[in-house]
Amino acid sequence: MNVILCGYNWTGCKALKMLLEEGHNVFVYTHESPYFIPSLANYCRDLGIPFTTNDISKSEIPFIPDIICSIYYRYIIKEHVINMCKGRIFNLHPSLLPAYKGCGSVTWAIINGETTCGFSYHYINSGIDTGRIILQKEVEIEDFDFQSTLYTRVMFTAMNYFKEALKLVANGFQGIEQEGTSSYYKRGSPFNGIIDDNWNEALRKRFIRAMINPPYPVATFRNNEVRSYNDLEDLNKK
Repeated sequence: MNVILCGYNWTGCKALKMLLEEGHNVFVYTHESPYFIPSLANYCRDLGIPFTTNDISKSEIPFIPDIICSIYYRYIIKEHVINMCKGRIFNLHPSLLPAYKGCGSVTWAIINGETTCGFSYHYINSGIDTGRIILQKEVEIEDFDFQSTLYTRVMFTAMNYFKEALKLVANGFQGIEQEGTSSYYKRGSPFNGIIDDNWNEALRKRFIRAMINPPYPVATFRNNEVRSYNDLEDLNKK
């Protein structure tokens, strides 16, 4: 098949590897990466795969794709691109949709005290994470999870199902309408990364864990960085 991969980070690299293993003709849309994020652009260079860092919705598409895959792509894909592949375009989202649409789904799941989260492969439509579900799997949230560990586990598990999702789309599976309570979180650090004096102990502990994702900023309390609950207790003694 002719496949366009819109990807980023190690998951984008893994998706490209899987597509090539199955013999597909692939063009990649990606982003430049800081030093601490595996570069899909460099991986394409190493493999000789054509790619661009331009926004797919503002670009001239190199061929009519059979399928478009979005794996950690950071631009909104516009309707004219969706129509180009007759709706055979899907995305990986790290939540059990329709819960936790938007950004920071794993972070917010920890903050909100959820016991499980998960991932959804879903069709892309003109909404934000509103398309029909291709497949979903649940992942347990451990009491010791940081944002970094939980997100890695969710995405690692999700990539084990990438080929299955691709096959379902290729075979014409129409997906299932999203059901359940919907929620949405916008891009940006929850509560600006600041621990509130009025929060109870349980919420403070969850928030600290949810903000640990090196090298990004950790939580703060009264303008001091907080990397653990012990740090917070020490600040309260001052």
